Amino acid sequence: MYKIPLCSKLVLLLSILSINLFAQGYVITDTTKFPVEKAILQQRDNFYYVDFKRYPVADRTLPIGVFDSGTGGLTILNTLVAADQFNNGTKKPGKDNLADFAKEKFIYLADQANMPYGNYYSEHKTDLLVEHIIKDAQFMLSTKYYSTAAANRFSTDKQQVKVIVVACNTATAYGKEYIEAFVRKAGVPIKVIGVIDAGAKGTLAVFKKDENGSVGVFATVGTIASKGYERTILNLKNELGYTGKFQVFNQGGYGLAEVIDEEPDFISRQATAPRQNYRGPSLQSAEYKIDKTLMDVYKFNFADHKMLCDSKETDDCNNLQLNAAENYVRYHLVSLLEKIRRTPDAQPLKALVLGCTHYPYMEKEIKQVFGELYNYQKNGKYIYRPYMSNDIKIIDPAVNVATELHEYLTAQKLFNPNGNMKDSEFYISVPNLDNKNTKADQQGRFTYDYKYGRKAGEIQEYVKVVPFSRSNIPAETIDRFKTMIAPTYSLIQTFSTSNPKMGKLSDAEKIK
Repeated sequence: MYKIPLCSKLVLLLSILSINLFAQGYVITDTTKFPVEKAILQQRDNFYYVDFKRYPVADRTLPIGVFDSGTGGLTILNTLVAADQFNNGTKKPGKDNLADFAKEKFIYLADQANMPYGNYYSEHKTDLLVEHIIKDAQFMLSTKYYSTAAANRFSTDKQQVKVIVVACNTATAYGKEYIEAFVRKAGVPIKVIGVIDAGAKGTLAVFKKDENGSVGVFATVGTIASKGYERTILNLKNELGYTGKFQVFNQGGYGLAEVIDEEPDFISRQATAPRQNYRGPSLQSAEYKIDKTLMDVYKFNFADHKMLCDSKETDDCNNLQLNAAENYVRYHLVSLLEKIRRTPDAQPLKALVLGCTHYPYMEKEIKQVFGELYNYQKNGKYIYRPYMSNDIKIIDPAVNVATELHEYLTAQKLFNPNGNMKDSEFYISVPNLDNKNTKADQQGRFTYDYKYGRKAGEIQEYVKVVPFSRSNIPAETIDRFKTMIAPTYSLIQTFSTSNPKMGKLSDAEKIK
């Protein structure tokens, strides 16, 4: 049996202790900066350096920064783009048929190269995750980006931001307080807004003060491990005086965000048979096992190789792999309901928090599966109905994020008086192939072992941040933008076709 070296045990113990302290609401506040912070604050010759003495503090014309580990955060941005909760003249609650942030420019970053953030916890690399999150904030606070992945010199004409929205649940759980601490060290009064508090508020709004029921938190494995949602929901419940019997059930949606962003370790549209490099749920998986006795409950869609089986007869599969987002949804929701069903005195599920910004893309499928489970019978008996409300509310934290952002801009008098939302910009990280240490697969993405095998503190340009284009976003994802987040897709089109920053892209690469 392989034995873990003593030094590794100590590191792992300290990592677990740090995570547990964080999960309980504590923040490590020693005076030792992360190496990446030193690079940003002190090392003038470092790519990540920002001269904060020249930062345009309190400039109302600056854009709003929004970032996520991938394109899922565009669901948050889309809610901001379409929001109409306030009167634009008075800034008081009430629709006026005008977008609340119509004159605000947004800058969006998808840290696609380093996603999914939810897996860093399970790979014992939360320190590397925090480093990525601080680099995300650095991008927002700096002026640097690359015009294309092939560019060997960076540009410096990106605007800095006046507020940062962390449109990522895992980044909020593990990094929001570190970003807040960092901007204090930098000496700039930048507000940082996260999604978890917003999600908790939206969840409790579903319940009456004395109502019994349970909440499902459907999020990445890393977000679930942080206990960020569970802790925040239960604390807020007590603060607001809710007295009903209240339960929280967590379901880590292992693989779903990755599939939505077409990560090859979890999905392959070219595959017709089980793959060796597959990392999703399977019949053999110890932690994410497909239960053959539940096949009639899962109702997996086998059409068009959306499931990969080593036999022509699905009942004879010995190697079974999920190969479509809808089947990942089916696996995880059945797993959640089984967890509730097997819990003594479980209260009916009344709300499901979409604790990952990618998951709203699958809201239609989620509702469909809930309907099937509510009506599922075995031997004339409803198996799951006693554990489900007949109208489970799907909680998307984005609406509450929009409210918090509006209230902050109003209080600080930071609304842009003359801006235009159509000037918004969209960026994505890609592996920096000019870095000789980078290890990428045939699709140009980091290999799994390299992505999670790197060490925190090795401050180098692993990635380049470049504008959205057809060369770095799959066609299937772009099609999803068109149908699911049409207002934001329109802004992406405008940026891609009209912004001077896109001048070095070929016409075929532009998103039209």
